[in-house]
Amino acid sequence: MKALHDFLTFASDAEELALLGLVFLLLAGFASYAERRRVKRARIDRVGWVPWTQVFLACMVIGGGLIALAGPALFRG
Repeated sequence: MKALHDFLTFASDAEELALLGLVFLLLAGFASYAERRRVKRARIDRVGWVPWTQVFLACMVIGGGLIALAGPALFRG
């Protein structure tokens, strides 16, 4: 836990953006899993209320954008 704390304390802005982008991509993966699970449900009348496709798309766009912004600074060093 101390290593994570030290990394977050001394991380550059680009590293923080990349980390946040990865969090959004993980959330998009979860949304994709939840949508697949909802499509394969046993009882068709139990429809969920969360629009998982839109959550997936929004998280993918945000996560990809953050990683794209952080990429050049990370590669430069």
